[in-house]
Amino acid sequence: MNRKGLLLVFSGPSGVGKGTVLKEYLDKHPNTVFSVSATTRKPREGEIHGRHYFFLSREEFDLLVENGGLLEYAQFAGNFYGTPREAVEQNLEKGIDVVLEIEVQGALQVKEKCPDALLVFVMPPSFEELCRRLAGRGTEDAAAVGRRLSNAAREMEAAKHYDYIVVNQTVEDAVDQLEQIVCAAKHTAKYLREFIDEVEYDAETCCK
Repeated sequence: MNRKGLLLVFSGPSGVGKGTVLKEYLDKHPNTVFSVSATTRKPREGEIHGRHYFFLSREEFDLLVENGGLLEYAQFAGNFYGTPREAVEQNLEKGIDVVLEIEVQGALQVKEKCPDALLVFVMPPSFEELCRRLAGRGTEDAAAVGRRLSNAAREMEAAKHYDYIVVNQTVEDAVDQLEQIVCAAKHTAKYLREFIDEVEYDAETCCK
């Protein structure tokens, strides 16, 4: 069987609950790790280098880009964010599944560079429900919520470019959907092509 890990790219609009779904999934699957992103922004109180983010200077970040050291990167709110390639590839080679929680722009970059990656987009049950969840947070004013909803609408237009959709009606159901998707992905001919080649080689050897 395939001894390499699966690269899972997870995206979804703000307020859809993708972080909660991922946390539950990771708690249930110890052989899956969350990829730590690199960023040029300053650490916030309580954030630890290498755990929450790899906090880099702009010069260090640019050097990674120039050397092909990032699977994807994007600019947001004046800072750069990206996925370090080396750590992801090392885990995959060890047979460990790796999860990237990134925006649509970065996800499509990963899809281009890593055709074997599994792209999953988290959708709300309805746009009205997403509105309710964002407003229910009570942490932002109406204008900020409106901006998030506008961004969400644009992001969900890109869902058609993903491999699978998870509908987050409840966290439990969403995690169950994700587990089924990962299981299905690990039984595709694409994922198991090395195993297929091994069986074909054995068959040719035995029949000689």
